[in-house]
Amino acid sequence: MAYIITRLCRDCLDTGCVAVCPVDCIYEYTGSDREQWPNQLYIHPDECIDCGACEPECPWQAIFEEVAVPDVFKDDTPLNYKVMENMGDFKVAQHKKIEHPTAEQVSANKQKWGWAS
Repeated sequence: MAYIITRLCRDCLDTGCVAVCPVDCIYEYTGSDREQWPNQLYIHPDECIDCGACEPECPWQAIFEEVAVPDVFKDDTPLNYKVMENMGDFKVAQHKKIEHPTAEQVSANKQKWGWAS
């Protein structure tokens, strides 16, 4: 089982998860097909060691253990798996210190994607 980054990361790209990942399995898309590959981070499922370090570091609450991905985000699981077939268009994400979102911003982002925890 791997961890999955869901659409809650789209256009947010907080890289706190990258800073704590011991195996550098979190990638960003560098290609031009933004319709197929939204602007978010992705976890390479075969490289993920299931340590769970990334999950609590995401201020957007976008990362889930694969078996716990909410139904509203189920389409995000195969998207993370497709990274393996397209590695030429990805690079290991680099940690960039940015301002964390407020609780209100996190809540609004969840509502935007149809999920209220």
